[in-house]
Amino acid sequence: MNNNLLIVEDDEAFSCALGNALEKKGFNVYSSSTLSKAIQAANTHSPSFAVIDLKLGNESGLQIIPALKALNSKIKIIVLTGYASIATAVEAIKLGAMQYLTKPTSSEEIYQAFFRTDGDAEQNLASNPMSLRRLEWEHIQKVLIENDGNLSATARALGMHRRTLQRKLNKNPAKD
Repeated sequence: MNNNLLIVEDDEAFSCALGNALEKKGFNVYSSSTLSKAIQAANTHSPSFAVIDLKLGNESGLQIIPALKALNSKIKIIVLTGYASIATAVEAIKLGAMQYLTKPTSSEEIYQAFFRTDGDAEQNLASNPMSLRRLEWEHIQKVLIENDGNLSATARALGMHRRTLQRKLNKNPAKD
């Protein structure tokens, strides 16, 4: 297993800072800001590790996971997001990511996540139920995934106007 690490992140400052920190930990870091550039970098550098942002402009970082797994079935993939939802977390793991971390997170947390192989049975359970706004966000994410990211089909399935759905998606997810 090589130490090649692919970072797929459209926030250039965050990508650079994360790349520098992980280089200090011994990784050979390659960065891309789009899915197409990430595929080219993966084909060139054959990474054994990847950090993928969930939201890349209008693209979903989940789309690159199968391609990376096809190139290297043992690649360790971490999905990072500021737009966490249960639906995208489940999909990321089903597609082959080993961890799903929410931003903000430190380079140390990411580094440790690559080498953590067991689940944490002592994980704290939430004491409060999700808010109604958060439940709505989760449901929208689930329906969006079921419609392969197609906004028009998702809006129809939810019985709402497409522009209303776009406004809801452009907002940050509701806090619990």
